[in-house]
Amino acid sequence: MTGNDIVILGRLADPYGIRGWIRVHPYGDDPLAWAEMPVWWISRDGEAWRECGLKGFKAHANGLVALLDGVNDRNASEAMKGMLVGAPREALPSTDEDEFYWADLIGLDVVNTADERLGKVAGLIETGANAVLRIVGDDEAEHLVPFVSAVVLAVDKEAGRIRVEWGSDW
Repeated sequence: MTGNDIVILGRLADPYGIRGWIRVHPYGDDPLAWAEMPVWWISRDGEAWRECGLKGFKAHANGLVALLDGVNDRNASEAMKGMLVGAPREALPSTDEDEFYWADLIGLDVVNTADERLGKVAGLIETGANAVLRIVGDDEAEHLVPFVSAVVLAVDKEAGRIRVEWGSDW
């Protein structure tokens, strides 16, 4: 399966305990729904995706922990640290009108209300309070724009554009 077929959902973080559990850093609002997927796809950035069975997934303290097939101890979970977690787009639920998978926003042009082009979405950053669009302009200037309704006025995936209330010199 190619990277274009996979929607990145999050990344594996630090080991949790000695029995193979690993902390998960989600890139979305409803990560507990991932428990319904019996198989996750995992990869290091730039490598091929591979299937990995899910044995357990739960909320714990202020985060999430997962137990994956073949990961039976702390050393094995340590080796998984930093891997991306994804799923084929067809395995994911459809989004509501004002909901988006991060993968759908990457590459969209960003234009402000003065019709100034700020650049393209190069990535998103999860801050805890809200997501932030990382926009890179043609001149390599970077804008960090909060992905909140007061700033992001419209997302038109078909036109490939996001309209924002944000100055080009901010």
